[in-house]
Formats: sequence, C-alpha cells, structure tokens
Amino acid sequence: MATTFTYDVVIIGAGPAGMCAGMYAGRSMLKTVVLERGFPGGELLNTELIEDYPGFEHVLGHELAQKFADHAAKFGAEFKTGVIVESVRKLGDGTFETRTESGDLYVSPSVIITAGGTPVKLGVPGELEYAGKGVSYCAICDGAFFREQTIAVIGGGDAAVEESDFLTRYASKVYLIHRRHELRASKILQERLLSNPKIEVIWDTVVDRVEGDEQGLVRSLKLRDVNTGDERDLAVTGMFVFIGFRPNTGIIADHVAHDDMGYLVTDANMQTSMRGLFAAGDVRSQLTRQVTTAVGDATTAAIAAEKYLKALEDGNPAERLAGTGGYAV
Repeated sequence: MATTFTYDVVIIGAGPAGMCAGMYAGRSMLKTVVLERGFPGGELLNTELIEDYPGFEHVLGHELAQKFADHAAKFGAEFKTGVIVESVRKLGDGTFETRTESGDLYVSPSVIITAGGTPVKLGVPGELEYAGKGVSYCAICDGAFFREQTIAVIGGGDAAVEESDFLTRYASKVYLIHRRHELRASKILQERLLSNPKIEVIWDTVVDRVEGDEQGLVRSLKLRDVNTGDERDLAVTGMFVFIGFRPNTGIIADHVAHDDMGYLVTDANMQTSMRGLFAAGDVRSQLTRQVTTAVGDATTAAIAAEKYLKALEDGNPAERLAGTGGYAV
C-alpha cells in the first residue's frame, strides 16, 4: 500500500553529493531523507582506490562511502535504500511531490537533486566484471594507477580524445580505439592527439571482449575490424571508456534550465531555474566532476536550501542571500 511521507528536504541520490547534503541538512535540524536506488556511495562503490580526496593519501571507495553515510546519519539524515524515484513534480502550492516506483510519495518544500549521471557502457563481455580492476570511466580518478603501462581509450569524441592526451602523463602507451575512420572531436583536440608520440589510433575497430588474468585484472582486449571482420588481441592493462555520459535528470517532470548535454544549470547557490529545487554533483553543469566538487556543491546546496525554507517560514520567499548575485530562495 502506497504511503505519503513529509520532510523538509528530500535528497535524491546517495553518492558523495547526496550524503554530504544530507549531513549539512541534518546539522541544520531539517527533517531530511536521502533516497537511493542502490547502496549509499554512488560511483565511489565502483572505484577500488581513491588517492585524490583531501586528508586521505589513499582510501578504498567503499570505505569512504561508508564514512560519508555514517557521518550524515550521525546528524539525523535518514537513508532509504532500494527506492527508485520515478518523478519529481512541483505542485501548485509550491511544494514538491517525489513519486517512487512503489507508489510512495515524499512531499517537501525543497528538493536537492544529487542523482548523478551514468557513463555509457560498451556492453561487451568482461566490461562489468573488470570495472575498477582495469576498466574505468574516469581518467582523472584512475589515470595515476597506470604509470608506465599500456592502456586503451574507447571513443572518438572530445572526451575520449582529451582524456587520451591526459592519460599520456602516466601511461607509456595509449591506444585510442574508434569504430569509425574519423574522429568527432574538435580539430584542435585532434591535432594535439595525432601529434602525441605516445598515442596510436586504431581506426574502424570495436572491442568485442575484455579479458583478464587469474588475479582478476585486465590483461587484453579482443578487437574486431568493422570492415573486414578480422579479430585480434591487444595487450593492455587498462581500458578507459568515453562513449558518453548521461545525467540522471529525466525524473524531473517539469522543464528546468539545462545545458545542451542535459546537465542542470544552477546559480551560485546551486538552485536551478525552479525555486526550491537544488542540484549538486555530477548532475550539474560544470567544468569537472570529482568527489571534491560534488561535496562542495552539496555543502552550498544544503545551506541554501535551509535559508530557502527559513525565508518561506518568514513569508519572504524572494529574499536574497547577502553577498551573492543569485537567489538562494
């Protein structure tokens, strides 16, 4: 039987941004719930080792995720896992209705979207098996683990080309594997790539399988020429996939400003074009998507949401935050 719950703040997604937002909202004595379809942690759970989060020279992804969740729960944030959000809609009275797949409703005057995004997968055998063990979707996160190794990058757009060039800081050899005979990336990025002696482009080729060793680590890729059908093995210890990234914004029922890639546009206070709806982390339009930027976004979003609720309580929903150019409420 469907149930209706009432909260001050509903946070959708329990990755780093969602858990940090939950911690700050809890500290502000707001009745807060964090809804998550899986387990708290988000992409942290897909990352074996993290070496770029301040205060930790290295920490396991699942360990950092647990620390985040425990910290948020300590300040009163409630976590509900196994919850699939179907839609977020703003009602005529200004409140938000978050509907789940089970039919339950979460009603609140504010919502923070921290649902992140999803890297597009190749969908080949071995890809998921070796995720975090040689298969990666983030060059900045994992590039340093492949010092003086031979790796492959899959894709032909700006992200694939730019990240191939970036990965040569660490790898001794980078193969860029593209299914066509021309790249979609901007000309300046292509020129940089083709002039880099560490990069070799393999044209008209797709990956059919990721293969590993007895330690469970990537050791080779099974490649297929799309024109001839010829197959061959390519010895690599890592595969970085950059064939697309989809922000999880489809749950928002109403139109909200977004960029041409679908990422939500916010003001400096993480508020979207819809009052009371805030966004933080990978779902937001920004330069880079890291754990550090996610928690920074979330800190601002949670504090701005608290001020928004206070302004509503005081009967002044158009109040500005001192010292900022945008509305926090």
